[in-house]
Amino acid sequence: MGKTLTEKILEQHLVNGKSERGSDISIKIDQTLTQDATGTMAYLQFEAIGIPRIQTELSVSYVDHNTLQTDFKNPDDHRYLQSIAAKYGLYFSRPGNGICHQLHLERFARPGKTLLGSDSHTPTGGGVGMIAIGAGGLDVAAAMAGEAFHLKMPNVINVHLTGNLPDFVSAKDVILEVLRRIGVKGAVNKVLEYTGPGVKTLSVPERGTITNMGTETGATSSIFPSDEITKEFLIAQERGEQWVAIAPDEDAVYDETIEINLSELVPLVSLPHSPGNVKTVKEVEGLNVDQVCIGSCTNSTLRDLKISANILKGKTISEHTVLTVSPGSRQVVNHMIKSGEMSYLIEAGARILENACGPCIGMGLSPKTDAVTLRTFNRNFLGRSGTKSAQAYLVSPETAAVSAISGKITDPRTFGALPKIDMPKKFMVNDNMIIPPMEGKESIEIVRGPNIKPLPEFNPLPDKLKGEVLLKVEDDITTDHIMPAGAKILPLRSNIPEISKFVFNLVDPTFPDRSLEKQGGFIVGGDNYGQGSSREHAAIAPKYLGLKAVIVKSFARIHLANLVNFGIVPLTFENKEDYAKVEQGDEFEIDLTTIESGKVALKNLTKGTEIQLTHSLSETELKVLKAGGKLPFIKQKHVN
Repeated sequence: MGKTLTEKILEQHLVNGKSERGSDISIKIDQTLTQDATGTMAYLQFEAIGIPRIQTELSVSYVDHNTLQTDFKNPDDHRYLQSIAAKYGLYFSRPGNGICHQLHLERFARPGKTLLGSDSHTPTGGGVGMIAIGAGGLDVAAAMAGEAFHLKMPNVINVHLTGNLPDFVSAKDVILEVLRRIGVKGAVNKVLEYTGPGVKTLSVPERGTITNMGTETGATSSIFPSDEITKEFLIAQERGEQWVAIAPDEDAVYDETIEINLSELVPLVSLPHSPGNVKTVKEVEGLNVDQVCIGSCTNSTLRDLKISANILKGKTISEHTVLTVSPGSRQVVNHMIKSGEMSYLIEAGARILENACGPCIGMGLSPKTDAVTLRTFNRNFLGRSGTKSAQAYLVSPETAAVSAISGKITDPRTFGALPKIDMPKKFMVNDNMIIPPMEGKESIEIVRGPNIKPLPEFNPLPDKLKGEVLLKVEDDITTDHIMPAGAKILPLRSNIPEISKFVFNLVDPTFPDRSLEKQGGFIVGGDNYGQGSSREHAAIAPKYLGLKAVIVKSFARIHLANLVNFGIVPLTFENKEDYAKVEQGDEFEIDLTTIESGKVALKNLTKGTEIQLTHSLSETELKVLKAGGKLPFIKQKHVN
């Protein structure tokens, strides 16, 4: 029986467990990445572990999220991150150099390797044939300390591609088609593995767009084979010696198969407020557009900006529409300047933003009240843009550029002939804004600004939990609901007491005060609780407020792991219908003495009823939970 590409790489990195679907495994991590919104906490945790030097083959600290500097907080954190990188042996990508996923694809991603990143869109690296996984910062800190990464052996979905993309249909439409088929939870604990003759028609940046946004399906990762297209890309990035050919066996056995004929695809769009709410552009065209944003880690490549610029060449954007462009890296900007195509964007009226995440993470350029904003980004969650009343639509660069001209959502196929673009045979490589690891720098002093506060204490898990249901929420609650981002909140990522004041700010602003007053309690939720970003602050901040357990119909993968990492008990209703039997304000008592059996009894003291709960935690995860979280668990290991 042949093996999938996913199986081959995971088995090569297997530390514990068996390569059997659904079994608990741990794997060696070759590379890690962090960005500044999650990195400060990850490195505070790494420091607490007490390892003198990173143990990975390569680790990179990027600054690309908190680049809007309205006071001292963000620049202070950047200095902290730079001093950490110097002391512990990381590469450091300086502010303004570019977006972590775009940069990692250009400069560090390697076929056949494993990458763990404290950002949910880390699977971008799958575009070159690596197993790249998003995780919470504490998991990344542990990996840098040499710890294996724990996960369930995923099922593998074969996304079999045939045909060629028609004009004005691009990689963004491919992943939107996948989302249209399986939704935002159709690939939880699965890997999307792309095969078939259509793969050869896609460049590495296009593959990266697809693997990046595979995250929105709930997938553990997404991956393409490493082939001659990959080789050409690495040679063009002056990394040809790092290429190896890797592909699934011809008789590989998959758990599911999705057949996509690229030739039959049309321009697609995700409607508010979910990436999985997909329709054809034709179905919604004509809607007035107030803002168009091109960029983000999904669509800020040289190819994306070239096609956008050439569509806009000689045109002017609608007088009712604002257009922003966020390039993915300085390499992209340099090429656009050298070719003269940057001037097409500027002359058309585009506002050129910094090489950073920017509007995607709500860091500036929030749209006006009730705006329709068309974005080439990967998420359109409620309030993520910074304007709660805004309606965000996700589209390809082609649809975005054509719509910016018309001022309405427009099917780009009505534009005329697709402009031809020329991609370079060799990229302009300049790593002068990446500071390499330093040797013999253990004496370097870590620079800490006043906004960086110590980690809170985490105590061992008691046998019984008692308290009130502080909040009951519906299905598909995202980490943006739990712990919002944006220009006001992101700078507080290294200050848990302060950032905790914004927990569930979009849902119930009274939650933090009520939680502290009640000395913590419980949250009850629906399906896919915690989808979206890998931000561990959606776990650590509620933990600071006293959250004891989260009881839901089902969890998103990364958030489930983050809850365990910080000693919050994640439980699911054995019978989903029991969700309707509890209310906010009910008093609960949960007996954890039976948790190792997989079953837990919940007593609803208010209603005098009992409900059966269950969980999917491994033996190791239970040990982490009982220790009070992953940090005390790792410390115990090193002490013992």
